[in-house]
Amino acid sequence: MRYDLDDLRLFLHVVDEGSITAGARRMHLSLPSASARVRALEHHAGVTLLVRGRRGVRPTPAGSTLARHAHEVLAQTALLEGAVASYARPSAAPLVLLAGGSAMHRFVPQALVSFLRSHPDVDVTVSECRTPETMRLLAAGEADLGIVQSHEAIGDELPIEALGDDSLVAIGQAGGVLVDRAAVSYREVAEHPLVGLGPGSSLQHWIETSLGANAPAARFRTLVPDLTTLIALAVAGVGLAVVPRRSVAPESAVEVCELTDSWARRAHLLCWGARERGEPEIRTALADHLRAAARRGTEGGSSIVDGHQS
Repeated sequence: MRYDLDDLRLFLHVVDEGSITAGARRMHLSLPSASARVRALEHHAGVTLLVRGRRGVRPTPAGSTLARHAHEVLAQTALLEGAVASYARPSAAPLVLLAGGSAMHRFVPQALVSFLRSHPDVDVTVSECRTPETMRLLAAGEADLGIVQSHEAIGDELPIEALGDDSLVAIGQAGGVLVDRAAVSYREVAEHPLVGLGPGSSLQHWIETSLGANAPAARFRTLVPDLTTLIALAVAGVGLAVVPRRSVAPESAVEVCELTDSWARRAHLLCWGARERGEPEIRTALADHLRAAARRGTEGGSSIVDGHQS
């Protein structure tokens, strides 16, 4: 037996709505036309698919089986159509997004998930990049969007907007030396064993640059390549760590303490490239997803992807 895909779609709508009338409306069909299609489907199947009543319809056991398999058939058909159609579409250059490690740790992955799911025809190239290099590439028209640090974004020739707080905090084992402390200076933090990020990290570079010649002598028990490992070590009590507040999941069993140093106050900015490299509305859509993800991070959203350094 050959099944018509539109008949299967109609049948699923009817089952979902519990009404042939509502199913017909979703398929933009008249009620007589939809009823005829359903009857023809039952005739070809050789079984009753719907129990009709005064309050609507419900599937018979055979109808439920058909609906389950129809879902699978239509899902596979959509994948087939998308795969084949991709060869017919003109190839377009992917959007280029640049961001530092702090943004990469949490809200950039969240934004990418939502954006790429809602724009299956658009590709995005993402690179971890320090703010000065990001600003250079944006000004040169080699990137579409960049997430930069407020304290390093120099120059006002590029469109730029506030995106969210990225201030630094000290973290340590729950019930440890930071317990009941609301705020602490970096110099106090450095009196205890520390864990930190490696020398290639933009966060570690920022801390060292900010401290300059006044840097206290600190004992780093280990230097690790990413925030995920760093936070795990601090939670386990290996040492205190300085991390962006937004990188710490709300449910983490860890003491979080404000840093009183002025250089710990930072913010993420969204910066736009100097030249349009593709369709303007697509770049705007990606920016919208980044803003939404940044808001979720501020409200305590959870991390999807870990493993990037800051």
